[in-house]
Amino acid sequence: MTFHLSVRFNPMLRKTNLAVWRLWRSWKLNLHSSTVCASSGSLDKSEELSEKPSHTPVMLKEMLHYLDIQPGQVVLDMTFGGGGHTKAILNMVPDVTVLALDRDPTAISLAQQLAKEHSGRVKPLLGRFSELEALLSNMSIKPGSIDAVLLDAGCSSMQMDRAERGFALSKDGPLDMRMDGERYPDMPCAADVVNTLDQQALASILTAYGEERNARKIASAIVEARRLNPITRTQQLASVVAGSFPAGVIYARKDRLHRSSHVATKTFQALRIFVNDELNELHEGLRAAQATLRPGGRLCVLTFHSLEDRLVKRFLQGDDLSNLDQYYFSSRKQGTGKEKLVGKRESVYWLPLRKKVIMPEKEDVKENPRGRSAKLRAALRR
Repeated sequence: MTFHLSVRFNPMLRKTNLAVWRLWRSWKLNLHSSTVCASSGSLDKSEELSEKPSHTPVMLKEMLHYLDIQPGQVVLDMTFGGGGHTKAILNMVPDVTVLALDRDPTAISLAQQLAKEHSGRVKPLLGRFSELEALLSNMSIKPGSIDAVLLDAGCSSMQMDRAERGFALSKDGPLDMRMDGERYPDMPCAADVVNTLDQQALASILTAYGEERNARKIASAIVEARRLNPITRTQQLASVVAGSFPAGVIYARKDRLHRSSHVATKTFQALRIFVNDELNELHEGLRAAQATLRPGGRLCVLTFHSLEDRLVKRFLQGDDLSNLDQYYFSSRKQGTGKEKLVGKRESVYWLPLRKKVIMPEKEDVKENPRGRSAKLRAALRR
C-alpha cells in the first residue's frame, strides 16, 4: 500500500522547520507486510485485558483536591489510560458521572469493563483530543456543561510496559510507538521515521521534541546504521544511539532521583511525540477543555516533560498559541521582550488555583518513580 505522509500527520513540524515540512509533503512510503507498522500488531484484546494492568496515578491526592468534585457532577477524564484516576473518583464521590476519553482502543476496552461495573456512571469515548468536541456533541453534551476535567498527558504506564507497543527502550519490541495505530493502520510508526527521513529531518525532530543537544550526532549514527540494516526494534535503536557516544557516558545522564538514564531516552521521547503528534493534540485538548467546562469548573493537567508543561503554562496564561512555532516552547529560545510581556498577562478564561506548579512529594516519587518528572497545574474556568 502506498500513501503520502503529508503535513496533516504533524502540522507542528511544518511550523518548526520548513525544510522538514517540504520533505513530509513529498515523502512516499511503500508499506509491505514485512514492515514494523504492518506486522507488529498487538496482543489479542482478551490476552491484554486478562493481564489487568495496574495503574498508579501520579499526585492523585493533589489532583482530587484541586478538582474538588462534588456528588452528582459530571467529570471528563481526558486520558483514561489504566483507569486509576477514574476509579479513585468513582470510589470517593457518590453519583458522579465520568466521561472516559482515550485514543488507545485497549484503554477504552478497560473503560468499557469499568462501565459494566458502575452502571451509568462511566461513559467510554474512543478518540483523540482533537476529536473530543465532536464526540461530546454526538452524546448531546453541550459546551460549557462539564464540572471538572483532568488531563494526564503523555504515554501511559500500560503502553510503556508492553514491549510489543514499542515505547520503551528497556524492553525489546517492534519500533512502533503509535498510541492508536489500530485505528489508523496507515499512520507512520517510529520505524518508518528513522528509516526514511534524511539526517537533517531526523536531527530537527530530536532537537524540537527531545531537546536533544546531540541531535546531529545521533541522526548521523541512525543514517549510517540503516544503510546496513533497517532499524526495526527498540533495543536496536537504543544500541545505535548508544554507539554514537563513548562507552563511559551511555548511562552518564541522571534523572531527578539521580539515577542513571540511558542516552537514548530523549531520542525515544522525541520519536514518540512526533509519531503521535502529541503537542498539537495537547493544545487541542486544552482548547476542548476550555470549551466544555462550565464557569466555575476546574481543570487539572498533569505533564511529564518541559515541552508539555510550557505549553500548558502559556495556555493558562492566555497566550495565543495558534500561530506559534515549536521553538517557542524551547527553554533556550524564550522569544522577544514583547512575547514575554504577553506571557505575563492574565487569562480571561482561567484563574490559577495555585500560582506555582505543583510537584510530587519525595515520598510519592519513591513509591512511584515514574512520577518523578510530573508537574501539575490547576485552574478555575472563569
